[in-house]
This record gives sequence, C-alpha cells and structure tokens, in this order.
Amino acid sequence: MTKQDAAPLSSAGIASTGVPSTGISSTGREVARCPAPPHRAAEARAAATAFVAQLHPTPSARTVQNLLLLSSELVTNAIQHAGAVTALSFKADSDALHVRVADPSPAHPQSRVPDLTGRTGGFGWPMILRLAHRVTIRPLGREGKIILAVMAR
Repeated sequence: MTKQDAAPLSSAGIASTGVPSTGISSTGREVARCPAPPHRAAEARAAATAFVAQLHPTPSARTVQNLLLLSSELVTNAIQHAGAVTALSFKADSDALHVRVADPSPAHPQSRVPDLTGRTGGFGWPMILRLAHRVTIRPLGREGKIILAVMAR
C-alpha cells in the first residue's frame, strides 16, 4: 500500500454517533474512520461490526469474527502497552480488510512467552500476527506509531 492509498487517521468531519462514518475513497475502497478513539476493546468491536455491516459483498462470518478479534487485540494492546489509542480506522478493498490503530508510544510491540496462568498475558501480539497476513508498523516519531493489519476478505 502506498501513502496515497492510506485512509486518513484524523476524525475530522465525522459524526459523533460512536459509529464509524464510511465512504468510498478516491481509490474506490470502502473506508471508515471512528469518530473518537476507542477507550475499550468493546468499542473497537462495535466499530468493526458497524463497518462490515456496510460492506458489499458482506465478508463471511468467519472473516467477520477474525476482524472483530483482530480489532479488539490491536486496541487492547495499544491501551495496555501505549496507554491509549489515538485513532482507529478500517478499509476494505476487493481482496482485503485493513485495520489501522494509532497510539502515542513509539515502542514497537514485542513478542513474549504467553503466561498460561492468565496473569500477565502475552497472547495478543502472536494472535494479531496469526490473524493478519501482513502487519506493518509505521513510526510517527515522538507522536507514536500506526499499526496496520491486513487480513484476507
């Protein structure tokens, strides 16, 4: 994906309903930007659900479940490890679904051994890497980073 294909991450011009606004980008792709960054994983799942409800053709139930899980994990990781999500957006083209999460930390995610007792986690990043067929991290300097996860439609 080139920079010019990227969906803007700002929330300018978006209704404050909590549901992402959608439209067709200049490249013919369906794009949704959330009106405000999510504060919880449930808000990310709701935004992803609203986004896929407007796609035609609708992705399979399995793809939708994977998108919800991917969105939830990306947002959870940003909140837990970076302190917040600064933007969330979705994009779809004929072959793929794209999830972008921006956060204020320049630190890249690190894989670690999962804690099987459930106390300290360690499952999120490996799950993201498994669900997405491509994950890109774009540094924003002192302003954090953007993680773009792309999965098959």
